[in-house]
Amino acid sequence: MDFRLLGRVGAATVTGELQLGPAKRRSVLAALLLKANSAVPVEQLIDTLWDEEPPAHARTVVQGHVSRLRALLASAGAGEHGVSLMTRGRSYVFEVDRTLLDTHRFDRLARRGRSRQRPADAVAALGEALALWHGPALDGTAPSASLRAAAQALEEARLDVVENLAGAYERLGDHARAVAALQAEAAAHPLRESLAEALVLALYRAGRRSDALDRYHRVRCLLADELGVGPGPGLRGAYERILRGEHVGAAGSGPVDLLPAPGTGPAPAPGPDTPFEAAGRAPAPAGPAPRLLPRGVRGFLGRDTELAALDRITGAGALALVTGPAGVGKTALALQWAHSRQARYPDGTLFADLRGFGGVPVEPAETVREFLLALGVPARGLPESAASAAALYRELTGERALLVVLDNVRGADQVRSLLPSGTGSAVLVTSRIRLGGLIVEELARPVPLDVLGPAPAAELLAAAVGEERVAAEPEAADRLARLCDGLPLALRITAAQLAARPHWRLADLAAELADEQRRLALLSLDDAEESGVAAALRITVQGLPPEAVRLFALLGVVPGPDLERYAAAALLGRDPAVAAEALDRLAGAHLVTEYTPGRYSMHDLVRLYARGLSTDEGALLRLLDSCTATALAASLAAEPGEKPCCAMPREAAAEAPARKFTDRDAALGWYAAERENLAAAVTAAVAAGHDDRAWRLAVLQWPFVVWSVRDGWAPLLEQALEASRRLGDPDAESRVRALLGWVLTREGRLSEALVQLELAPALAARAHNPSSEAIALVNLAVALDADGITDTSLHHVTRAVRLAREAHDVLTELLALQHRTHQLLARGDIAAAERCTAYALALDDHGVTTGLGVLRRAALRLSRGEALLALGERDAAESCVRQALTEAASQGFQEGVDRARSQLDSLVRPVDLPAPPEGDGRSVPSP
Repeated sequence: MDFRLLGRVGAATVTGELQLGPAKRRSVLAALLLKANSAVPVEQLIDTLWDEEPPAHARTVVQGHVSRLRALLASAGAGEHGVSLMTRGRSYVFEVDRTLLDTHRFDRLARRGRSRQRPADAVAALGEALALWHGPALDGTAPSASLRAAAQALEEARLDVVENLAGAYERLGDHARAVAALQAEAAAHPLRESLAEALVLALYRAGRRSDALDRYHRVRCLLADELGVGPGPGLRGAYERILRGEHVGAAGSGPVDLLPAPGTGPAPAPGPDTPFEAAGRAPAPAGPAPRLLPRGVRGFLGRDTELAALDRITGAGALALVTGPAGVGKTALALQWAHSRQARYPDGTLFADLRGFGGVPVEPAETVREFLLALGVPARGLPESAASAAALYRELTGERALLVVLDNVRGADQVRSLLPSGTGSAVLVTSRIRLGGLIVEELARPVPLDVLGPAPAAELLAAAVGEERVAAEPEAADRLARLCDGLPLALRITAAQLAARPHWRLADLAAELADEQRRLALLSLDDAEESGVAAALRITVQGLPPEAVRLFALLGVVPGPDLERYAAAALLGRDPAVAAEALDRLAGAHLVTEYTPGRYSMHDLVRLYARGLSTDEGALLRLLDSCTATALAASLAAEPGEKPCCAMPREAAAEAPARKFTDRDAALGWYAAERENLAAAVTAAVAAGHDDRAWRLAVLQWPFVVWSVRDGWAPLLEQALEASRRLGDPDAESRVRALLGWVLTREGRLSEALVQLELAPALAARAHNPSSEAIALVNLAVALDADGITDTSLHHVTRAVRLAREAHDVLTELLALQHRTHQLLARGDIAAAERCTAYALALDDHGVTTGLGVLRRAALRLSRGEALLALGERDAAESCVRQALTEAASQGFQEGVDRARSQLDSLVRPVDLPAPPEGDGRSVPSP
């Protein structure tokens, strides 16, 4: 076996990767592996899964994930490798041979590489250590402080190995490989001076003196801007030795002359202060170079990744396109970069605010005239026609090295005539829109700009209101950053509010901003109303196509965290294709974010703004009906052959937009992706008085509930129960109570389960629904049998069989017969159990081939195998169990697979007949 923490957390055997499931389960595995062979308390695992206050059922969730991990390990034959997951008191211990952990192998190879005297041996060991990494450490886990700290420690160890590998390459004299090993890491960790020092020296030894000096100056500026310090003695010393032209040998070797001979080696690349003549460029024309950049934004922080991207794009001669939502700081980034890079462009810097968002857009011809004047063309010499002026601009820029910054661009047509014609110039464009035309026609390279993370957001507040105020209330500062969505414009307005009210605490303003009714009003300045967040969003929306504007106004009613085209179609009352185009236009304007193909989310401030725009009172009901129709289609696709647990409400739209599902996996995938949205839709339906939608949206998730029963479904179903009771609909109430009672049974909350289950059958009988009554009776019997088989539970199951048979509901009859067999085996009536399974399997001889039908047949075959074995019919028992194993494996029914294998083992090694297991949630009924 192989356990991986260096990349996506995982486990594999020779037969393939173990399907670990959700991020929280990976987090449990990671926490246990990080402390392999040591006790890990349950409380520590809870802290690993939830950074905030854990839910009341947190311990149950952890236990469920541990139970699933045990089943996965057992199915993979972990015991054969000495791997086990043990319980010790209130803790868990993951016992494993450390050689199966990639972290242990990495550490061993790293130590070996550092201890090797021969550089070639060191390179081999260190390279092998780095090859164990397949992405960021502990990838795929839930975010938590403990796992972040562990991942950072592992990353530090990896960087140390990278530096050691580069040093080994240097000792071999392979300076190009040393540079290659260091370059990407130095870009990713620009403030790590040891990396910068190693890269500067490696570049110098490789004959790239100008690149080495450029790298040093970049790091020096970055340290000054970000930390307010200069380079340390190691990095500064390397720079001084390069300036003096010293022979700088590799670490651990004697001094060697590694500078290229005159006339050999690469030509120097232009750095920030390198004249273009030295790089073979044409000399700049006589006369002062224009410098049109406005003053940069004070207090600029962070954005290292984006600044580095602009360096790469402009260095390659491409057009850089900075895009992002209103107020995210596109202009600030452009000016910050342009001011620090002006020296690279000796022929001048041109700047124009094209006012594509707000005010009257500037005509391209007007900007061309201003640029020509800046380039030295006298006013009387300006061409009269726009075409002639553009031609002159192209001629003048053909041989010059210019930096052109075009801010607030709304369309590609504003830009085309302003692009310099020479290859020595750089162009930087900013826009709230993606500008696909520029990307296609001019091969522009996008640099998307998103909101600030918590740390830089807090730094921006500190820079504006003082570090002392922020340090005194760090939690309030974090809350302000969250309430501002990390949007720099909102943060700066918040800082202005605090600066104007020095007697206010940060917590006071946070409490004010927490009021969603007032938040946008507070995020505007009294003397600059048009500069607030709402104004910026209003300007962005203006000019979008009417359908996109209408959809944006309707997004405020979306209760969940995201949406896709079917939900958008329901809001609009239009075809999904029309909705998809409108969503794409909103994404292009950065009003929504397509965070994964086909799924869109909004920042909270955008949602609040949209919420104040819509006057369509029917939008929420259309959305709820679309969700209900899709959930109904998903339940039918997930469990073909099952009777629908409900129909659409009578007054629902006849053709509510609904997805179609090709197979069971697609339906279950939809349930998983939409779980938060469906839960939010239930809450919104209850709040709006749409109880008939609320209970349906809850119970229609039953196929997914069955497959993830211990994932905390009770609160959702309790909401649905209240809705069904308000309706006075006995069938609805029966179905909700039956499903809720079964969930509570599986969570071990038997007394609460019985409160629900004892009422469900009578309610179904009042509604004259025999299938629903049969399911409720079986669920009640399952709960009662937890304390031993009773005559009462036997009676319930017998009645359930009869009801299902009368209703011609084969799958529900199979369910009842499955539990009936369990009861007979438990009571020792082996012959009756054998007859029951024979009848049931004959009943479903040509039943459905996926989902619960297969699982029920598998469970029946397992029970039949037990009965046949007890009756001495060994061969027949083995044949039956092998069929069950195949069926259970085909549906991923792991507990059924484990039980079948256990029975096959007992056929090889005869043992006393074991008590039948409780069964798995996947063999229980629909609601």
